[in-house]
This record gives sequence, C-alpha cells and structure tokens, in this order.
Amino acid sequence: MDADLQQQARALGDPTRHRIFRYVVDSGRQVDIAELTDHFGLNHNAIRQHLNKLTNAQLLAEKAVASGGPGRPRLYYTLASTADSRWDVTGPYERLSLLLAEVIRTGDTPVDVGRRAGRRRHLGTAFVDDPISGLVDQMARYGFNPKANERSGAVSIVLQTCPYASTALADPDTICGLHLGIAYGVAETLGGVEVDELRPNDPRRANCILRCHTTAAPDPD
Repeated sequence: MDADLQQQARALGDPTRHRIFRYVVDSGRQVDIAELTDHFGLNHNAIRQHLNKLTNAQLLAEKAVASGGPGRPRLYYTLASTADSRWDVTGPYERLSLLLAEVIRTGDTPVDVGRRAGRRRHLGTAFVDDPISGLVDQMARYGFNPKANERSGAVSIVLQTCPYASTALADPDTICGLHLGIAYGVAETLGGVEVDELRPNDPRRANCILRCHTTAAPDPD
C-alpha cells in the first residue's frame, strides 16, 4: 500500500469520519459544515476536525463559495478526484460504462442519455445565484478540468482535460454526445444558463469548448 493509500486508510479508520465521508460521497453534491452538524448531531469544531483529516488525506476537496453578502465565504466539501475508484467510490470509467450500457439498453441517443444523467445530479443550493459556477463545478466532477470565460452573458467553458481520451478517439460522436447531454441536463436543473453547443477537439489535446449563455431568471408569480 502506497503512502497516500495509507494516509487515506488511517483517515477512514475513525467510524464517525468514515460516515462523514460516505455522506458526502452519497450526496453527489457540495456539502457544508452546517448540513453535517445537523445530520450528525456534532458541534462545528468536531465536524471541522474530521473534515481537516479527510481533506489532508485528499479524500475530500474544500471550496470557498461567496455568500453574496457580508462575512466570510461558506466552505463546501466534495469528493476529491484522488478518491475516485477507491473506498467503494465509483470511478470515471465505471460511470462511463453505466451510461454506455444505458445507450445500448434503451436505444436512446447519447445526448438523451447524458441529459438524463445531468438531470439526476444533486446540485444543492450553493449555485442558485451563480449557475455558471454550478455548471463548471459539475464538469469538474466528471474530470474535465474546466475553465470558464464569460463576456456580456456569453460563456465559453474550456474543458482542459478529456477524462475519456482513449474511448473518445475510438468513438467521438458517442462520447462527446454523452458529455453534451450531461451539460444540457445540469444546465436545465440549475436554471439561469443554457448550453448552446460543444465544439470538440482532438481528445489527446483536449480543450474542447462548451459554449453557453446566461438567461434571465423568471419573474415570480
């Protein structure tokens, strides 16, 4: 067992810490400290100590999200990419195989299957006021290392990494269709952003571009 695995095993050796890790994994979205304290009935400092151990072991990733008002940004926690395919966590190629199996089983197009997958994502409330960040966050979870550039409501999200490069080389239409569909589904769930197109590139070089635009929020009834 390498040093990283040993550190992760030690971090997960504490039963409470393991339950916190599984809660974040199973939620499939960003989780903050307040949610964890409510769920586990522990105080803020105890939860924070467990989260520090999990982030130091690269099991969880910490991200600060501005609250939109005065005060410090709120800290959210998600599964770290280094935990993929470990500790009963579904890895990227496992997720891809499930989507491909759905394409075969249903006969639906890759875009339609991807769209359903995107709609199934549990996004929480962290991105209600910033759907672009929400879309970037979800594409990051799929391993694309995205970077957003926004100008006058038009958004280009550069997918700097292709997590499925070898498969995309063999069948780009299917793989890119799945990912375009996922982006559609996530955007529809978030609201406030629409996906226009995916401009593919050689998957070995990555840097495909997801073109989007922001939309006005609907008027309340």
